[in-house]
Amino acid sequence: MIVITKNNEPEERILEIVQHIERAGVQAHVSRGTDRTVIGIIGKAEPTLAEHLRQMKGVENVIKISKSYKLASRDFHPDDTIIDIKGVKIGGDNLTIMGGPCAVETQEQIDEIARLVKAAGGQVLRGGAFKPRTGPYSFQGIGVEGLAMMAEAGRKHGLLTITEVMTPEYVDVCCEYADILQVGTRNMQNFDLLRKLGTVKTPVLLKRGFSATYDEFLNAAEYILAGGNPNVMLCERGIRTFETYTRNTLDLAAIPVLQGLSHLPVISDPSHGTGRRELVEPMSKASVAAGANGLIIEMHTDPDNSMTGDGVQSLFPDQFAKLLKELEQLGNLVGKRFDTPKEPAAYFTTWIK
Repeated sequence: MIVITKNNEPEERILEIVQHIERAGVQAHVSRGTDRTVIGIIGKAEPTLAEHLRQMKGVENVIKISKSYKLASRDFHPDDTIIDIKGVKIGGDNLTIMGGPCAVETQEQIDEIARLVKAAGGQVLRGGAFKPRTGPYSFQGIGVEGLAMMAEAGRKHGLLTITEVMTPEYVDVCCEYADILQVGTRNMQNFDLLRKLGTVKTPVLLKRGFSATYDEFLNAAEYILAGGNPNVMLCERGIRTFETYTRNTLDLAAIPVLQGLSHLPVISDPSHGTGRRELVEPMSKASVAAGANGLIIEMHTDPDNSMTGDGVQSLFPDQFAKLLKELEQLGNLVGKRFDTPKEPAAYFTTWIK
């Protein structure tokens, strides 16, 4: 259930309602909107609780939510969630660009790419230190050393950092180095990991499982929210279909669907969503046109020789810079705020596709 208060109820009244809910043996999660406050009730409540709440002063309505996910639902939180990380706002009308390599390889590599991401206008440096790979003999990442390398590159160039966390045991150490933790498609229903992420406050980018429904995806987000971490982003990264020409099928419809069902920011991953470099640019633009709150894009200085072997889906630096300039123009048309440098960095002219 959710409890909707009347306009501009004082904090003391909200506290009284919360205390009444908790005395009934269930949890109360408060979401403050522009005018009204919504209090979500989590747990099995007695049927009489709803009637008691309706009679309380300051309560406008009590509504039963039929969805299996509550805290992730827009019914619970009507306004868009905007996550502020060191001044970078993700969600709402903001368009956030995350760029970088699939994996951190060396300090020189990640430092150079961080400089290029910043020069192009990106706000977040992406890079994996731990890599879940389909085959056990593939490059698995360089671990904590890679986290330190990326953190240093981010600090040097004024970028936030995002990296993938694979197990509950590594959540705390990843929180020490990274500003955003990424949950990969294979771990979307790793419930032990999701529960652990609910105990920290570091923002989480949750990628959709390659065979997950919207309902399953939002229930995975619910695990993190229910644990106490409100800073969750949803990432559409493509689903597995019968088509083999592309690595995955990027579900563009997921962007407006998820934004209708949930208040959480929705990020699109056109790199994994297509697996083909020539498709990253058009699908990035399509994602922004569909309303995405951000993009996470692979970019590498030498993608054809990357250690992960995923270079076929990585942009060259000049392609990345050109795309971001065009996304700025597109953002203006669809009501998204995104500012890139007014003059392109001369450094990009040295890169030949």
